[in-house]
Amino acid sequence: MKRISLTQYLVEEQRKHNSIPAELRLLIEVVARSCKTISHSVGKGALGDVLGALETENVQGEVQKKLDVISNEILLEANEWGGHLAAMASEEMETIHRIPNRYPMGEYLLVFDPLDGSSNIDVNVSIGTIFSVLKAPEGMKDPSEQDFLQPGSKQVAAGYAVYGPQTQLVLTTGNGVNCFTLDREMGSWVLTQRGMQIPAATKEFAINMSNSRHWHAPVTRYIDELLAGDTGPRGKNFNMRWIASMVADVHRILNRGGVFMYPADSRDPSQPGKLRLMYEANPMAFIVEQAGGAATDGKQRILDIQPAKLHQRVPVFLGSRDEVAVVTGYHAE
Repeated sequence: MKRISLTQYLVEEQRKHNSIPAELRLLIEVVARSCKTISHSVGKGALGDVLGALETENVQGEVQKKLDVISNEILLEANEWGGHLAAMASEEMETIHRIPNRYPMGEYLLVFDPLDGSSNIDVNVSIGTIFSVLKAPEGMKDPSEQDFLQPGSKQVAAGYAVYGPQTQLVLTTGNGVNCFTLDREMGSWVLTQRGMQIPAATKEFAINMSNSRHWHAPVTRYIDELLAGDTGPRGKNFNMRWIASMVADVHRILNRGGVFMYPADSRDPSQPGKLRLMYEANPMAFIVEQAGGAATDGKQRILDIQPAKLHQRVPVFLGSRDEVAVVTGYHAE
């Protein structure tokens, strides 16, 4: 079987769909190279003195792990000088990161969660990097937070790397979803899955059950029905899977179906959900929709949400189309 590299795939996609101009191709390649570097650090673990927490907190008030900070630095440094970016935004930073004046300013904006699933870092469970690419607004001279506040439907590319038994990169540029596996000996990304599709129906769900006492009525109703099994209203038995790393949970769903939920709950009415719209929900919703799935906040399509602020949080229901439709319908009632 002929091996197709990430670069060859991107060049051929541009010829076929005219959707990946040279600037965007370079940007995706640099992000992919950064993920390779992060994968190397993750793989070293205790041997590279990268485990454990720092005494700092990120903008979300979460204690930062060493690898969170290392991954953030890797992505910033790799993407600063190439000339394809105007600015970056990271879940780990309070405001945007402008490209230094000594480098040319490009036409794209990069948004990323440098290391998703931090609670799993120290216990050697799969974690990942999520990224999203937006076009800078026409005529933008000095990038501001406002320039990033575009609905997810405006993304020109999105993807994630999952650092598991294999390191894989899942990517969409708006023409389906493809998966590349890192050949560690050769140091190259090789296309290993084309046109990934999420089955419309499923018997698997992913949710943090320990929060059930805080859920709103539609979520409680939906989960109760799943747990009732083949004698309940859904007429089939469901299995629960929960890795507590969105990248790993979504990767499983992309490969074999399922529904992933991180709903809003009654604990803090000022926080409508836990996941960040820009860094997690939008890129994952783009990928899931491109793979034939669905993604909503319980009321509307995630990609239609107009962001109001950089670190906005939203409830998330994504994965197999049929199940997302059911749980979204219960919210509408």
